[in-house]
Amino acid sequence: MPRCLSRLRPAAVLAALAAAAAGVAPPDPARAADEAAPVRALLVTGGGYHDYANQKDILTKGVSARANVQWSIAYDPDTECRHLNPVYEKTDWAKGFDVVVHDECSADVNDPAVVDRILQPHRDGVPGVVLHCGIHSYRTEGWNAKKKPTPWFEFTGLASTGHGPQAPIAVTYTDPASPVTKGLEDWRTINEELYNNSTGKLLDTARPLARGKQVVKGKGGQERTDDYVVAWTNEYGGKTRVFATTLGHNNKTVADARYLDLVARGLLWAAGKLDDAHLKPAKQVLLDGPAGSGK
Repeated sequence: MPRCLSRLRPAAVLAALAAAAAGVAPPDPARAADEAAPVRALLVTGGGYHDYANQKDILTKGVSARANVQWSIAYDPDTECRHLNPVYEKTDWAKGFDVVVHDECSADVNDPAVVDRILQPHRDGVPGVVLHCGIHSYRTEGWNAKKKPTPWFEFTGLASTGHGPQAPIAVTYTDPASPVTKGLEDWRTINEELYNNSTGKLLDTARPLARGKQVVKGKGGQERTDDYVVAWTNEYGGKTRVFATTLGHNNKTVADARYLDLVARGLLWAAGKLDDAHLKPAKQVLLDGPAGSGK
């Protein structure tokens, strides 16, 4: 018996010999294990002002075409911003997931106890991704003050209280050394909403990745250029990774390859899986089991 096979278990020896006889290399157990372990992502989506019914499919399919990510979708068809997504009714709502993507518009869900229940898994270390109106959600007391950030803003890493009109946004990546932005090129959106940075900066726990500039016409016809951070990372509670971007209002933006590249890399970074093994298409988009079950 060859020396390299003498250390293998009998079943492995037989498999290796069979593979050698067939003229193929024996399977690599480590590689097989990695391929069998996609990132398990929960998408929480729904609320007002956006076409979440279609965006949930655009987003999940687009990310899974770029990254080994499989999804459970907790979609709330209620279009009221005060309606709580049913997935949050359980205290262990994020159990079993590697990362949670918050793509909801729930500004008027502001019961501190409810927001605390939403944030608890992230305090416990579950990574997060926050997209567009997710930044403007969960407006508890003090959300529009330039003082202490609200609990939700502590999680997102940025206080934002409004946006300008729909106009193209020139996106410039300001941290090319970040693994999230590696290989990404500056781009220009279609008509989109540019969210403000209401305190003028990110929280100290956050790191900017990209800025967006938008030319806006005032009531008198004069023009101004708004310039805000539009993508960043945050370290929540000293241990939890969060990737966030304020981009993504319209379906065409969400479907834009440049947007999906950014979100896919940001999600993998948050989950600690931004590597070659996961920068490949998933075998399937959806996880088995009901949305929010973690099964």
